[in-house]
Amino acid sequence: MRIGFIGLGNMGRHMARHLIRAGHLVTVHDSRPEAAAEHLALGARWAATPAACAQGTEMLITMLPGPRVVEEVLLHGGAASALTPGALWTDMSTSTPAAAERVAAEVLDARGVRRLDAPVSGMARGADAGTLQIFAGGTDDDFRASLAVFEAMGDPEKVLHVGPPGTGYTVKLMINLLWFSHLVVTSEVLAMGAKAGVDLGVLRGSLLASPAASHFLENDIMSVLADGDYDDSFAMALACKDLGLAVDVGRDLGVATELSALVEQIYRRSKAEHGDLAGEMSPVRLYEALAGREFRLPGPATAFGDAALTA
Repeated sequence: MRIGFIGLGNMGRHMARHLIRAGHLVTVHDSRPEAAAEHLALGARWAATPAACAQGTEMLITMLPGPRVVEEVLLHGGAASALTPGALWTDMSTSTPAAAERVAAEVLDARGVRRLDAPVSGMARGADAGTLQIFAGGTDDDFRASLAVFEAMGDPEKVLHVGPPGTGYTVKLMINLLWFSHLVVTSEVLAMGAKAGVDLGVLRGSLLASPAASHFLENDIMSVLADGDYDDSFAMALACKDLGLAVDVGRDLGVATELSALVEQIYRRSKAEHGDLAGEMSPVRLYEALAGREFRLPGPATAFGDAALTA
């Protein structure tokens, strides 16, 4: 398939690489030409503008930082106008239904261009490994036509059609909102346990053996507990952007967002303290400061579960 790919950041560069290796004819564009070096070496073509990247493609994929950039690239950058009738725009950014609707209303609908929103989850590690989760919103026909493309970038068992246009964006924002909320409340629990003198390994093992167990507690928090890694692959500036978008969706729908808004405030406080480029798990550091110690566990990660209960 002839694919245009715009956005070669921490996620997009891996995704585009997988498409090239899967045999698709890929044209790439990024605001930083140097980001395309590995793709050109693999046989991709370079486009100097978003419009040039979209021209002549069967599918244009965008993987961009947020709604404002999506609209800038599609509308002001000319990518939407360059798409031919019958082409498919697939936005894999964490964006909003409203932004895509504006692009469709201004350009795509009149030109007969189809669209899917297909945001991803799985962090840069999943993008690199080709095991992303993909949540697609659009028609059944467009989803089926895109499956081979999605499966080149993601885990086939986790490529999901979640509903009509716009639902992919919504599902991804809700996933991020719940994940960030998990991080904040887990950090709060660890801080209280640490200050109360409970061994963190015992506390974590007890939580995992209880109804309070979660995937976050079992897996994601281990990057901090085992390695002191706050995940610099996804910056605090982007995390705060995503939280703001999720809270805005709730408000637009008339759903009270008191807890979500508080999580957003905590993230923004961490961004102010630790910087825009700090890792997305940096709010843990706010609670480490409250506890007066870093949250670290000794020994191999495999010993942190049930074994901690017998300590």
